[in-house]
Formats: sequence, C-alpha cells, structure tokens
Amino acid sequence: MRRIGIIIPSSNCLVEPQFQRYAPPGVGVHVTRLRMTGKWHKTPTELRQEIAGAAAVLSDAKPGIIVFHCTASSMEEGVAGEARLIQTIQDASGCPAITTAQAITQALRHLRVKTLVLISPYVEETNQHEARYLREAGFDVIHDFGLALSGSQEYMAVSPRRWVEIALANQRAEAGGYLLSCANTTMIEAVSEIESRLNKPVVNSNQATLWACLEKLGASQPIAGLGRLCNPP
Repeated sequence: MRRIGIIIPSSNCLVEPQFQRYAPPGVGVHVTRLRMTGKWHKTPTELRQEIAGAAAVLSDAKPGIIVFHCTASSMEEGVAGEARLIQTIQDASGCPAITTAQAITQALRHLRVKTLVLISPYVEETNQHEARYLREAGFDVIHDFGLALSGSQEYMAVSPRRWVEIALANQRAEAGGYLLSCANTTMIEAVSEIESRLNKPVVNSNQATLWACLEKLGASQPIAGLGRLCNPP
C-alpha cells in the first residue's frame, strides 16, 4: 500500500474524512496532530521541535510522503520559511515532504494560473500573509475575500453551497483561477460547481494536497468531484 503521512492542527476535523473519501483504493492516509492554531498558535519556527517529533512518529508507518498540512501556517514565514519547514520534516523522518503551500503552488502552475482570486474563512491579517506568500512564489493575487471567522468550528460550519455563492460574488473577469484556501472547510465539495459556473480552474487546499501527494507517489488518477486539477481534459 502507498501511504500518505499528514501533520494537521489538532482542531482539524475534515482532512481525515475528505482524504479517506477521495483517495483512490490502495492509498493509505495516516494522520498525527499538533496544537498550533487558535489559542495555541505558534509559527513553524517556534514549532520546529514538535514538527520534527511528529514527522519522526509518522515515519514509523513508512509513508511515501509526509505533508505539513495547514495552509496558513505553511505560508506564514514565506517561501524561505517553508523550505526550512520541509527540510525539518525530511531530516526527522527520512521521508520526502511537502506543505499545503507547496501543493497549492504546484497545482496553480500545473493549471497555468498566474492571476488569482483568494477566498478563505480567515481574518484579513491571515489573508494578507497568504497573499504575500503567493506573490513571493510568483503569483498575482488580484482580489481576496475572507469571512473573518473566529476558528475551526466556524470554518467547518460553512456549507459547500455557501462557498459557491461566495466565489460567484467575488468573481473577477481578469482572474485566471480561484484559490479556496483552508484545509478545515467543506470547500473541496464546491470545486466542481464553481469551475462549471465560472469556467475557470479552482484550487483548494485539500484537493491540491491530495493531488500533489498522489503525483509524488505515482498514484495519480482521475477523481470525480475534484475539478480540472484531478480530471484533465
């Protein structure tokens, strides 16, 4: 069995069911948690020892790749900080590593999206540090919108239908695509409908991360409901 190891915030309740739902047969998903968001917020640098420990524990399951899977945290310290984070995981585990941020940028490049609209459940400060990361990585964030929700429970409560409505309300003709940012939301279930309504590619944190992991494992295949990224023409 090919295996994905995932490090997620302790409050995340949607990564596991979504990865289990969409991962193809023969791909195992194995998760460990860290207290790193909300009232336990720490930067990746401050969490370095805990991240290394989590990666070492996951390595016992012999994953083909380990993901640090939190969009905002993986973008928080910019491209250089993300590279240090990946190195920490690889040094501790001996496994290849990726972050949500890197999966997103790989997905955007794969879809040839240069200009984008950023949509999230976050407060403006978080949106802005994500926009800075994306610009540093070579993308043009032409518009962003965040719901300014207070934390994980509120993130999870937003329905896929509501995310479709938000994307439609924030459409921009000049956008090459849309990024639905956050791993602890129902956004993944809105990807296909938004693409159909806007006729533009849509990338989401969980969709992009699963896709990037499957690419690394040599297990990529079409996945219904996950849009153009996972169902090329």
